[in-house]
Amino acid sequence: MSVNKKALSERDICTKYITPAIQQAGWDIQSQVREEVSFTDGRIIVRGRMHSRGERRRADYILYLQKNQPLAVIEAKDNSHSLGAGMQQALGYADALDVPFVFSSNGDGFLFHDRTGLSGQVETELGLGDFPSPERLWDWYCRHKGLAGDAQETVETPYYDDGSGRTPRYYQINAVNRAVEAVARGQDRILLVMATGTGKTYTAFQIIWRLWKARQKKRILFLADRNILVDQTKNNDFKPFGQAMTKIAKRQINKSYEIYLSLYQAVSGNEEERNVYKEFSRDFFDLIVIDECHRGSARADSAWREILEYFEGATQIGLTATPKETEEVSNIDYFGEPIYTYSLKQGIEDGFLAPYKVVRIDFDLDLQGWRPRKGQRDRHGNLIEDRIYNQKDIDRNIVFDERTQLVAMKVTEFLQQSGEFQKTIVFCDNIDHAERMRQALANLNPERMRESSKYVMRITGDDVEGKAELDNFINPEEPYPVIATTSKLMTTGVDAQTCKLVVLDQRIQSMTEFKQIIGRGTRINEDYGKHWFTIMDFKKATELFADPNFDGDPVQVYSPSPEDPAMPPDNEPGEPVGGIEDDTGNWDPAVAHGAAATFPDDPSEAPKKFFVKGEPVKVLAERVQFLGPDGKLITESLTDYTRSCVKKQYASLKDFLRRWSDTERKQVIIDELAEQGVFWDDLQQSVKKKLGAELDAFDLITHIVYDQPPLSRRERADNVRKRNYFTRYDGTARQVLEALLDKYADTGIEHIEDIKILQLPPFNQLGTGPELIRAFGGKPGFQEALQGLERALYGQEAG
Repeated sequence: MSVNKKALSERDICTKYITPAIQQAGWDIQSQVREEVSFTDGRIIVRGRMHSRGERRRADYILYLQKNQPLAVIEAKDNSHSLGAGMQQALGYADALDVPFVFSSNGDGFLFHDRTGLSGQVETELGLGDFPSPERLWDWYCRHKGLAGDAQETVETPYYDDGSGRTPRYYQINAVNRAVEAVARGQDRILLVMATGTGKTYTAFQIIWRLWKARQKKRILFLADRNILVDQTKNNDFKPFGQAMTKIAKRQINKSYEIYLSLYQAVSGNEEERNVYKEFSRDFFDLIVIDECHRGSARADSAWREILEYFEGATQIGLTATPKETEEVSNIDYFGEPIYTYSLKQGIEDGFLAPYKVVRIDFDLDLQGWRPRKGQRDRHGNLIEDRIYNQKDIDRNIVFDERTQLVAMKVTEFLQQSGEFQKTIVFCDNIDHAERMRQALANLNPERMRESSKYVMRITGDDVEGKAELDNFINPEEPYPVIATTSKLMTTGVDAQTCKLVVLDQRIQSMTEFKQIIGRGTRINEDYGKHWFTIMDFKKATELFADPNFDGDPVQVYSPSPEDPAMPPDNEPGEPVGGIEDDTGNWDPAVAHGAAATFPDDPSEAPKKFFVKGEPVKVLAERVQFLGPDGKLITESLTDYTRSCVKKQYASLKDFLRRWSDTERKQVIIDELAEQGVFWDDLQQSVKKKLGAELDAFDLITHIVYDQPPLSRRERADNVRKRNYFTRYDGTARQVLEALLDKYADTGIEHIEDIKILQLPPFNQLGTGPELIRAFGGKPGFQEALQGLERALYGQEAG
C-alpha cells in the first residue's frame, strides 16, 4: 500500500524520509545528529512588572562532525511544500550558527546550498540517496577554512565536557571555533567581542582547553584586571585545569605549571614588580589570553601593552565587551579586526540578556545652570566663585545638598513601588559623591537600615568595609547589601546577576564606560526572578543610546606608523587601570600594590569644591523609555506610543468597541495588545498619577487612544449596582456575582474571568467551586451570567 506523502505531517516526513536518508549517508544519529534544536531562549518581553518569552529559534536538524562542531543545518517542511520552501529560513539559521552547508527538504529529496563553493555550484537538488557523508562535508569545511595536517587535528580536538550536560551556547561555540581555527592556521593576534554577561570567561576556558589538549599551546597566561576576576576564573570556569594551573604571585615564580593566571597589576606596577614577568623568558608562553582588553592594554604606551610586547612571540587573544576605538586608543590596531562579534542587541534579541527600560529625570539646576548670588558662601563659609555652574560641574566642582537628597528620594520612591530588596547600583561621580549618596539613602530608609546597617553600602576602592561586602552584593543568596553606591570600582568585573536597578548620577562621556555600566544589569537569573532591569538616569547619560555606535561593530580610528609619537599617558576618563580612586574621582594605580593613596600635598593644588545648602531643586522633566518589540528604545511618551500601537490594530473607536463586545474573554484583547507593545502596568501608573483612580483596561484604551471620558473601576461597579442588575438572581448565585463585582472594582476585568477565582476568598466561604457553578445551573449558566455582568459594566459603550 503506497503512502500518501501529502497527508503526512512535517514530523512524519522527518521520521520516515529525512532521518533515514541522513543515516544512510553515514551520519551517526546518536552523536552527530540533533533534531529540533532550540538555540536561543526567546526574547524577554516586558509587560509592566510582568514578562513573557518570545519564540525560540529552532532548527529542525543540526549536523555535527562531533559535539559542538556544527557543519550543516536542515530545515524540514511537509510534502505540501516545495523542496526548497525552507531554504531561506535555513539560511537564517546557518548565519547564526556559522555553518557553511544548508539543506531544505520536503521528503522528496534535498535542496543543498553550499557556501564554500567546493561542490561546484551554490544550490543543487539531491535525491534522498545522495545526501553527502560527514567525511565529505568535513573535507570541504577544512579546505574552505584553510585547515590541513596539524591544524586540522587541532580543530578536531573536542571541547571540555564535565558530564553534567552543560553545553556552550551557539554564539560561544562560534567564538571558540573561530578562535581555535585562527590559532591552528597560525594567526597570532585575535580579537573576540562579546557583550557583558555572555560568558567571555567560559568561552576563553574552552578555547584554552582545546588548544592545550591538542598540544598546540603548552604554556598559557590568562590576564585579567581585577583580583576578584582572577579568583573567580581559577575557582570556577578554569577549575578543570586542576594541578596544571597556578596564580602568579609576586616574587614567587614557579615555572613548572602550564596554565598561569595573573592580574595585569601584579606584573605591571612599579619597576620591581614589572620585573616579575621578566623572570620568564620571552618565549616561555606560547598563548596569552587578555580579558577586558579594551582597558589599558589598548594604549600603545601602557604598562600592560609592555607585557604583551615582551611576549610578542606568543599568540595573543583579546576578549572585550566594548572595543575601544578613539583617536588616541585602538585595540583593533593591535589585535586586528574582530574575528567574531556578539552584541548586546543580539543577546537581548536571543533572550540571553535582560532587556531594560529607562527612567530619565532632569533637574532645573542641571539643564538651566546655576549662578551664585553676589557674595554667596557655601555651607563651609567659602566664597563661591562667581560663574555659571552646569551639569559637568555638579558633584565635581559644586555640590547641592538638596539635589543629592532629591536623587536619593527618587531612587527610594522607585524601590518602594517596585521592591525594596532588589539589588541596586548607584553610580556617582567620585568617592565623596558616593559617600554623600549613601548617607542620603540611609536616612530615607530608616526601617530598612534598622533591619540591617548594610542595606546601603558604599563600595569604592578606598573603603575596606565596603569592598569586603562586594562578594555579598553580587551573591544572589545574600540579602545584603541591597543598595551599593560607587563610582568606578563596580564599573567592570562585577557579575551582579540579580541587579534590577542601575542608577546613573554620573556624567558619562565614554561609550566604553557606558556600555560597561549598562552591562551590570544585563545578566538574567531565572531562579531569582531577574528577567529585566531599569536604568534610572539623572545626568543625561542615556543619550548615548542614540549614538549609532552604541551597539554597532567597532570602527578603527587610529592607525599609527612606527615613527609616530607615544600616545598621551592619561587614560580616557573613567578608564582605570587598577588601584583606587582618590576623592576627586581620579584613579591611583599605586594603591593596587599596597602603597598609600596619593593626594596633593598642597591643598591649594586640589580642585576647589563648593558645598551649597538651601538651594531649591525642581524636576523639570520625568519620562520612562522602553525597549520596544523591535529592540529599539522608545523615546516618545508612553501615551503617544500606546496610541500608535492600538491604532495599528483598531483604527477607530468603533472598531475597538466592536471587538471588545464580541470577545467573550477580554483577557484575550489585553494579551494581544501587550504583545504589540502596550505596557499595561506602567500605563496604569501614569494615568493614576493624573486622575488619582485605577482605570479598567477598557477605560485606559478608550481614554488615552480615543479621548473618551474615563470611569474608574469603582464608578463602573457602582453603576451596575444602581441598575439593579442582581435582581434577576437570588441566593448563592447573587452572592457570587456581587463578590465578582467587588473583585472587579479592586483588581480589574482580567481576574474575574478566571474561573479559579472561585477557589479564593470570599468565594470559598460560599461553597466549593463546583457548588458555586451549580448555583447557576452549570458552567454554561455561570459563563452566561459572567458575560451579562460584563455587558452591564460597559453598558451601551461596548454594546
